Amino acid sequence: MSGTDMKLVVVGAAGRMGQTLIRTIKARPGTQLFAAVERPGSPFIGRDAGEISGLGPIGVTITDKPLEAFVEAEGVLDFTSPVASVEFADLAAQARIVHVIGTTGCSTGDETRFKAAARHARIVKSGNMSLGVNLLGVLTEQAARALGPADWDIEILEMHHKHKVDAPSGTALLLGEAAASGRGIDLTSQSVRVRDGHTGARVAGTIGFATLRGGSVIGEHSVILAGEGEQVTLSHSATDRSIFARGAVTAALWARDQKPGLYSMLDVLGLS
Repeated sequence: MSGTDMKLVVVGAAGRMGQTLIRTIKARPGTQLFAAVERPGSPFIGRDAGEISGLGPIGVTITDKPLEAFVEAEGVLDFTSPVASVEFADLAAQARIVHVIGTTGCSTGDETRFKAAARHARIVKSGNMSLGVNLLGVLTEQAARALGPADWDIEILEMHHKHKVDAPSGTALLLGEAAASGRGIDLTSQSVRVRDGHTGARVAGTIGFATLRGGSVIGEHSVILAGEGEQVTLSHSATDRSIFARGAVTAALWARDQKPGLYSMLDVLGLS
């Protein structure tokens, strides 16, 4: 491990997660906010990243030129959009740096692009960067394996703020994948995302999702295992966005010393 502070770039710097990442980096020993990036045309271009994050001036001006920032940096923290994250992954591969991706709602085509970029970049991608949620995923896999589909149904319930644009959440899908892995089934073909009208009886072995949206909820997730006469619920509540930012910075520091490749938070936390 290098003895110097890790030079990090925050993309989507003016967004809620971007501002949280900037504050987290400033508070975290061993890291340095090297650059802050916003999309071309953003009204925040040219502003001080500390000022928009509530820290006061820190001498880092928001730019719309990511590659210039990446080639001089060691890592990029990215909670933007699928289209932007794919572009940033390509640039991170060119610069051969760490790319931590917390973006959700990515397609299978996007995932293919991330895998390609991971031949040269060290990419850590997760539907959720928090320690608690990743532990919940491990527990969900164990519970799904122990409580078989003949007698136990699995439902995943999630709620987020009214501005969230993708559903189910990346975290709900992470938990669904964990449950499917425990059962040895394919989530895509065995999940129920919508129920409306006369649905008939629940199909045994499927994994159901329910999505709630409203207010300012940061993230509530429950995995419900329902049997005859008993129910087990595993849940996680996020009360502060900084848990995701702290996880992302931890992931960047971990990936600094890894070979190029595509990693998850389970790798970072030693839970894989």
